[in-house]
Amino acid sequence: MSAQEKKQAASIVWFEIPADNPERAKAFYSNLFGWKINPFPGGGDYWHIDTGGADDTPDGALKRRKHPQEPITNYVGVDSVTEFSKKLEKLGGKICLAKTAVPQMGYFAVCQDTEGNSFGIWQGDTNAK
Repeated sequence: MSAQEKKQAASIVWFEIPADNPERAKAFYSNLFGWKINPFPGGGDYWHIDTGGADDTPDGALKRRKHPQEPITNYVGVDSVTEFSKKLEKLGGKICLAKTAVPQMGYFAVCQDTEGNSFGIWQGDTNAK
């Protein structure tokens, strides 16, 4: 694989699990997989999931479900949310939530593929505002 191909290789870096009852879901996943699940400071109904794997193992979040059919969302790491959003639309996908900053962490967008599946793209950037 060339350096250019390696740079463009993308992996899942984060996931979000929606729950009607975050406390119940926390107990389920903690007991099932041994994950450590704790609220983000000031995060309300958004809880950090530490999967306990190596540094390159994705962590995730547990969050209060916003609508009845809300699926688990996987976030794929990319070099540029802006560039991948353009590429995604050119390939027939849709942007459901445009590039959004997570201050001092990075940027994300929520997308839909050509089959109607939702996923996110994530660009780490400590300068994000």
